[in-house]
Amino acid sequence: MKAILEPILLGQKQSITGFRYAKENFETPWHFHPQYELTYIEQSVGTKFVGDYVGPYEPGELVLLRSNLPHCWKNHIGYGGLSKSVVVQWNKGIFPKVPELAAVFGMFKKASRGIIFDRAESASCVAQLLSFPELEGHDLYIALLRVLVKLTKCSGGILSKTNFVDDIPSEYGSRMANTYDFVSNHFDRKISLLELAALTNMSEQSFSRFFTKMLGRPFFTFLNEYRINRAARMLLDSDHSVSQIGYACGYESLSFYHRQFKKFMGCSPRVYQKKFKNR
Repeated sequence: MKAILEPILLGQKQSITGFRYAKENFETPWHFHPQYELTYIEQSVGTKFVGDYVGPYEPGELVLLRSNLPHCWKNHIGYGGLSKSVVVQWNKGIFPKVPELAAVFGMFKKASRGIIFDRAESASCVAQLLSFPELEGHDLYIALLRVLVKLTKCSGGILSKTNFVDDIPSEYGSRMANTYDFVSNHFDRKISLLELAALTNMSEQSFSRFFTKMLGRPFFTFLNEYRINRAARMLLDSDHSVSQIGYACGYESLSFYHRQFKKFMGCSPRVYQKKFKNR
């Protein structure tokens, strides 16, 4: 599996595409493309990977990505129902660099690390975005520009710590995509560097250096982030005990599981469950 240049059919007669996605899974691997992208998650829960960021996603999220920023959304295994999103993609340079759009271009610059917008503040933008798959031509162009201008006034969190402004080598993307898939399929058991090294055709030391260079942190730090994000979702979606969830997410030591959960989530698993489950 490679980090691919996603085949977005835009050319001289069309510079923007808006579409609805509805399938069992979000199937696209870790990839990048030269187009900008605005994605709204309608249905599904799982983990999103944006640049060097890894974290949970859930319905209601609106994310803006600049061109060439590697990303993917992966469903949690066992999630029931379709995965649904509304996506808008557009070519660079379709909006003129005029003073009136300075705020938009400032937002685009931040989007090289991915922006997730405040839900309440961006609600009116989402309401407009839902109509984009039915629009075309100048109607879609004007509607997109209006939404982007409104989004400049919305609060947003930055996702990736690193800017990705250039295409990543295909070989690197393939290794990262394979690593993500392996972790999502085997996070519930002990994972060794030897396995990842064999998977990516590298030595253990080379894989460790490669992963740290790509994501800015060691593999096992990333693995703990992934496991804790899965545990947090399970605490809200299942009736399993805190201990059962810890074991199910690959932790052999419950004390280590509790320490890692507090490190990443700021509270214990039980406090997290009581605080957010009703929401």
